[in-house]
Amino acid sequence: MKKLALSLAVAAAPFIAQAETIEIEKPSFYGKLNVTQEFVQPENAGNYSQLNSNASRLGLKGKIALDHGLTGIYQIEYEVNADDGTESRSGNTLTQRNTFAGVKGEFGEVIVGMFDTPFKATQNKIDLFNDLQGDIKNFISNSENRKENSVQYTSPNMGGAVVTVDHINSENENTNNGLSTSVAYTLENIYVAAAYDNEVEGEKIDAYRAVVQITIDALQLGVLAENQDNADSSEDGWLASARFKLDSKIALNAQYGQSDIREKGASTMSLGADYKLAKTAKTFVYVTQEDSDDESLNATYIGGGLEYKF
Repeated sequence: MKKLALSLAVAAAPFIAQAETIEIEKPSFYGKLNVTQEFVQPENAGNYSQLNSNASRLGLKGKIALDHGLTGIYQIEYEVNADDGTESRSGNTLTQRNTFAGVKGEFGEVIVGMFDTPFKATQNKIDLFNDLQGDIKNFISNSENRKENSVQYTSPNMGGAVVTVDHINSENENTNNGLSTSVAYTLENIYVAAAYDNEVEGEKIDAYRAVVQITIDALQLGVLAENQDNADSSEDGWLASARFKLDSKIALNAQYGQSDIREKGASTMSLGADYKLAKTAKTFVYVTQEDSDDESLNATYIGGGLEYKF
């Protein structure tokens, strides 16, 4: 553990001086750069190319030893954009991601701030094209949320089972608070989870998710099923994925899904390969085909890129 010793000299009077040493754990700086060159062929329009910064980020996190066997935890994380310097939705240079303060102990963990909902977190590693065009948030799910004004409790590990409950404050007397919950169970190479959202997407909107992932030697298989209900309709979606490690450096990825949650008649298929350059670096290629009843959204995406984690 790296610690930073701070000497604080406190003078009570010209003739009284006291020196105090406080030990604070040094925060960890981390980040990820994921940049791709992508070629896009829409179904009913001309092709074009683009450079993408796929949720690249910088962050700071750490912990503080507290009294009564408790540990204070904190994290500050922002998205950065290696392609053009601005985030496409907000136009900002930096966009806040998972940022929180909290405390943990034998009772579990409580954090407050802005972070991924338990519903979103249950996807685990099933989405093999996360942050790329094949990400489930683009065509499969409407509930991949990172919500502000959240208070979240996570239970201790109970024989492999973990329960998470997130209260999302609306901060508006005319809008109901949101609730996101999940139960996840891990047993060696098997992961199973279920999640429920109540009015996170909006008034009288409920969402349900079930996830199963299993790893058998070099093969990882995953299935995700989701339902979204509101006052007028009920829509379903699903995704299946497979990852096979050819050796210590090369992995092949494939996933396919269908959904009516975001777009009617939507389907998405992605194929790709990763090549490990180092423990925290890789290069990769992929192709994604997306189709729906709205032909203006149908397109093929072909790309390749680099990812560095630090």
